[in-house]
Amino acid sequence: MKKRDIAALTAVLAVAPLLAAGVPGQRVVAADSGADGSSSVTGSALLRGVDLDTVTIPELQARMQRGSLTSSDLTLAYLRRIETIDPKINAVLHTSPTALRQAAASDARHRLGKARGPLDGIPVLLKDNVNTRDMPTTAGSTALAGSPPDTDADLVGKLRAAGAVILGKANMSEWANFRAAKPTSGWSAVGGQTNNPYVLDRNPCGSSSGSAAALAASLAQVAIGTETDGSIVCPAGMNGVVGHKPSLGLVSQSGVVPISAEQDTAGPMARNVIDTAITLSVLSGHAASADGAFGVSDAATRPGGLRGKRIGLWRLSSLGADVDALMTRTAARLRAAGAHVVEVTPPYQDRLAELEFPALLSEFHRDIDAYLSTRNGPRDLAELIEFNRTHPVERSCFAGQELFEQALTAPSTTDPRYRAMRAELKDLSRRSIDETMAAHGLDAIASPANPPAWTSDCARGDNDVIPSSTPAAVAGYPSLSVPAGFVGELPVGLLLMAGDRQDAELLSLGAAVEQRLDAWRAPRYLPSVTSDATR
Repeated sequence: MKKRDIAALTAVLAVAPLLAAGVPGQRVVAADSGADGSSSVTGSALLRGVDLDTVTIPELQARMQRGSLTSSDLTLAYLRRIETIDPKINAVLHTSPTALRQAAASDARHRLGKARGPLDGIPVLLKDNVNTRDMPTTAGSTALAGSPPDTDADLVGKLRAAGAVILGKANMSEWANFRAAKPTSGWSAVGGQTNNPYVLDRNPCGSSSGSAAALAASLAQVAIGTETDGSIVCPAGMNGVVGHKPSLGLVSQSGVVPISAEQDTAGPMARNVIDTAITLSVLSGHAASADGAFGVSDAATRPGGLRGKRIGLWRLSSLGADVDALMTRTAARLRAAGAHVVEVTPPYQDRLAELEFPALLSEFHRDIDAYLSTRNGPRDLAELIEFNRTHPVERSCFAGQELFEQALTAPSTTDPRYRAMRAELKDLSRRSIDETMAAHGLDAIASPANPPAWTSDCARGDNDVIPSSTPAAVAGYPSLSVPAGFVGELPVGLLLMAGDRQDAELLSLGAAVEQRLDAWRAPRYLPSVTSDATR
């Protein structure tokens, strides 16, 4: 993606909320149980006019520039929300001891007119597989729970340079769900089980589970997730937020606990597309300047932004009748806004499913050995397997480490069998998207990002056969999940995918889809619901 494309996209998406910015201020809220067991959101108002559930980064920056809101106020509000609300969902592992000091430094820059850009002073949560020199980075495992890494991940350096407040670390599915054959998403030995804020006994999906759940509960303005296949877009969909898996290589993976260099990427998550796009501009190293961050065109968020767009709907009826009905309603709403929606089925999906896992096993062995050599603790995969055998806490939810054991004996990445698999995967995954888009003249392919959340259950594990993320994940193409609606009380996302390095175009389309569907609503923290379709 060209630098001017990302800067232009940030400008396009950011201006409309600025024009609509209201009375300056901020509200800090806590969760109190209602009579039905849900949690009503109440609390004392510090400053009137800012709703943390719905405020965007451009709106916050407008207030900071006027001096009617400070980063210190905003950071303290999120820290208080974490203290009062997070015990319900268990999404945040650590808060940074320097968060308020970072915020104070941002306030000084704003007072001097030297803000570094649109993320200056904005609180950000990091998934716990992203290296930070001043906080633990464990990938959810007690094997890495000793001293922090020596250096920040490259993306953390970019966030700090942009003035973002690193608020803390979010829980995740241990080892990004690449340990056991039947894991429980959102569980780690370090952090325990993260709950879905909409219905607390339901799963948040993995592995960026804490990042997504924290955003749904408004515990940070934005968060960073990572994905190998589905681990940004499924949690985003299942927790009713926005998640963007960037094109492979757009965001540096240096300093991020790996599964596969051929598919891994970090990416931004937020409650809206605007904040997601702004964060991507920083993560990718193409941040707009403080003066040029909020540009001159609001075309992407104006009514009519979908007119003439061509979207291919991949229904995936295997996700259930309720999700399929939601996709029907979604297609009707997009058509009513002027989009052309045609039904498609990308080819080669069975072969991709057959080849992806064996290739990842070889890549994981190579890449995790390289990462572990930089940390205190187990020095390679064999030592990590032995650690899990001798530490009962690692088996306190599910005992298996079958994927570790299979990776240990998988063919090397120098083996011709592996090389043939990865070459075929790359070819077929890209053709599955490119051929489908070309055949129908599409701007994007759309599909459900997730089923309704299943009940978290350590004994049973996940119920998460969700194929929609695989084509873009294996191809290294961008994908974006935006809220589509609900099945009962449970959110479902619409996954959009497009061709290589079409991140800017995809985010612009996503902003128009988000505005048309208008599907976000705050969680009620229900203890449980009864639904045959989502057990």
